[in-house]
Amino acid sequence: MPGSSFAPSSGLYATNNSVSNPANYTATQQDYPSYTFGQNQYAQYYPASTYGTYMTSNSVDGSGTTAAYQLQDPAPAMTGQAAELHQGEFEPVQSPSTPIKELDERACRSGGSKSRGRGRKNNPSPPPDSDLERVFVWDLDETIIVFHSLLTGSYAQKYGKDPPMAVTLGLRMEEMIFNLADTHLFFNDLEECDQVHIDDVSSDDNGQDLSTYSFATDGFHAAATSANLCLATGVRGGVDWMRKLAFRYRRVKELYSTYKNNVGGLLGPAKRDAWLQLRAEVEALTDSWLTHALKSLSIISSRSNCVNVLVTTTQLIPALAKVLLYSLGSAFPIENIYSATKIGKESCFERIVSRFGTNVTYVVVGDGRDEEHAASQHNMPFWRISSHSDLLALHQALEFEYL
Repeated sequence: MPGSSFAPSSGLYATNNSVSNPANYTATQQDYPSYTFGQNQYAQYYPASTYGTYMTSNSVDGSGTTAAYQLQDPAPAMTGQAAELHQGEFEPVQSPSTPIKELDERACRSGGSKSRGRGRKNNPSPPPDSDLERVFVWDLDETIIVFHSLLTGSYAQKYGKDPPMAVTLGLRMEEMIFNLADTHLFFNDLEECDQVHIDDVSSDDNGQDLSTYSFATDGFHAAATSANLCLATGVRGGVDWMRKLAFRYRRVKELYSTYKNNVGGLLGPAKRDAWLQLRAEVEALTDSWLTHALKSLSIISSRSNCVNVLVTTTQLIPALAKVLLYSLGSAFPIENIYSATKIGKESCFERIVSRFGTNVTYVVVGDGRDEEHAASQHNMPFWRISSHSDLLALHQALEFEYL
């Protein structure tokens, strides 16, 4: 993407959050002015907290003012290397960007008729590494990708794009997302049996070999439809039915792990070409939004002491389809993806803290009030994404190891 597309003179991103001078953020974005890292221009993204303070005399404006590093006790400073971005790592050649905000209309099909999985006690997700220092908790839609605002036309209105074209691209991407979810990820079976995490029903899995198992003829869908076994009231199926449910989530996990870096292999040649073309069109319309997000995700993934976690209000199966279609699988292992559709983001954050512990620093990256509120409730720094300049500033902060 040519850097000139973000020049202040273009007018497209002419805000007080100018990339050329990241220190000039407006007061309206300074939600947490007292939480700072090594450069004052990032102060607005961090809340006041009881973190230990580390003093430095470096200042951005050369005035000699002292900036305070506010980090949790076990993490005196970010020491992970900001490794060079390898263009092939996240398929940037075909990495157009599009966000999807919850697919509200489609997600509403299942309404409240969902039940919580019970696999948390026997969650096979790998434990966090002992040297883990920082967990970046990302929102998906309108943060990493642009999708919902394409469907509503709000992106086109904000950035002066062609509204009919934007809506058409959004609808085409939505169709591709649900086609992948229905065809390969059992969404027709699992839509009414949504889970927060891929391993939430793993305790019902007996480990049976699924290489010759016939999902189409095991009677799962008919039983679920007739008995309403996934009601939010907590009604659960019998042991046999729950085992079939767990089988499906295990197969989804296997497919994700197999194709997370090659979704084209899952789609097949014809659909792969259509997917690449659509991604390119969306990336062009959104001025390389996804490419900018991928740069930050790549830096974080390259650090041995950092991890990316995704929390989205999209149902889990469509969310996994989005991650695959936007080539985000390398940044987010399936164990690090959570759906807040049923329990809300604050509860998801609680699960994440329970998993990774309190001896790490959490940084929340998002665009909405839900994740901002959840971050505030857990006293986590919040980095707001509302424009391309915010993505560029985040990349700069990571590249210079202020984050």
